[in-house]
Amino acid sequence: MTWGLSAHARRLITLAIAGLVVAVLTRRPEFAGLAAPAVLLLAARSARRPSWITVRVSSLDDRLVEGVDSAVGVEIADQGRYDVELKIEVGDAIAAGPAVTVPAVAESPDQGGSPDPASPKPGRVLLPFTAERWGQRQVGTLTVTLRDSYRLTEGRAYVGLPVVGVRPMPAPLNSSVVLSRLPSRLGEHASRAAGEGGEFVGVREFVPGDRQRRINWPATTRHGTLHLSMFAAERTQNLVVIADATSYVGDVGTSSLDLVLRGAAGAITRYLAGRDRVGLIVYGSRLSWLAPGQGQRHYQRLLDLLVVQPDGVERAADLIRLPRAALPPGALILLFSPLLDPRLVEALRDLRERGFTVVVIDVLNAEPGHDASRVSRLTGRIWRLEQQAIRFSLTQIGVPVVHWDGAGSLDDPLAPYTRRAMVMRR
Repeated sequence: MTWGLSAHARRLITLAIAGLVVAVLTRRPEFAGLAAPAVLLLAARSARRPSWITVRVSSLDDRLVEGVDSAVGVEIADQGRYDVELKIEVGDAIAAGPAVTVPAVAESPDQGGSPDPASPKPGRVLLPFTAERWGQRQVGTLTVTLRDSYRLTEGRAYVGLPVVGVRPMPAPLNSSVVLSRLPSRLGEHASRAAGEGGEFVGVREFVPGDRQRRINWPATTRHGTLHLSMFAAERTQNLVVIADATSYVGDVGTSSLDLVLRGAAGAITRYLAGRDRVGLIVYGSRLSWLAPGQGQRHYQRLLDLLVVQPDGVERAADLIRLPRAALPPGALILLFSPLLDPRLVEALRDLRERGFTVVVIDVLNAEPGHDASRVSRLTGRIWRLEQQAIRFSLTQIGVPVVHWDGAGSLDDPLAPYTRRAMVMRR
């Protein structure tokens, strides 16, 4: 603790000095009486000040989401009879709530006093804060201020708050793109093959060995022979989400990278909730990926990979062929990208040659700045034509490109591909 006089004590000293100076200059001792109360209060200032206190800081949420309120738990001990005031000096992209003041507590027995039963015990204090952007964020610095009962002495200590991982806010997505051919793995999507599902697909004649509980009695009565109800088999699908982290264009908060990560988080959340196997490839300066999997633990690993990208095993500088280990055969691939990196465009062409079904969600919502000159307008037009050519070339090889501006739900751009099963074509 660093101790010193408070602002109130400095005002009392100024008043005492002013009274003494006036008394000396005017030779009137009654002005010295003005300084007497201030001197008495300063003389009554306690000299027993703790040289250290115990501060325990803990984050209530290990995994935060941008824009969602959270709090830091703080426990103070060994502060004696001093009042405690806590305040957060917030870090970058952090908004803190109002300052929290802890009421006075009894002096600790370690400091030579006896605890007062009537005084409140030191407890846990919650300091609310909100992370406004995703990433690794330093919550800030906690300022602990101790003041005595007369508010004459003031002690301060500074505690660094923990670094928290803030995840991007998942984009809303309520529908799914489902392939026409699904692997033979139990899931929740109705496939073309007959099986033990719950979706009715037709009737057929009874064959010895069939289950009698599936007899369709209306069809049996109409045809005069036994007929059975047929149901579609329920299968799961493999999904690989590719997040393009090579470009950062646009305003802060709505940049291409922000939309890429929010869209990828929304797709991961939606498909894992539908019992699909989901994998992730982060295409940046280095290539990082997780193979498709299921479960809550896998979901946490996928979202952590979006925020903290470890060093990949392959450099993405000249990589146009994505690793086979991250792409199971017959998987559906959702790519979130502004399509500004030519290497990624070549990687998409390679995926189509390998027979994968790819859907591109274009998140580009900014253009290069230009002035009113003719050359600037011409270069801007050429740039737009190049971007249109890239998207047209992808649609020509069977890669649909939809645009998402980040303002609404992902259901709107993906609606043409979520209303029916998407046919796989080489």
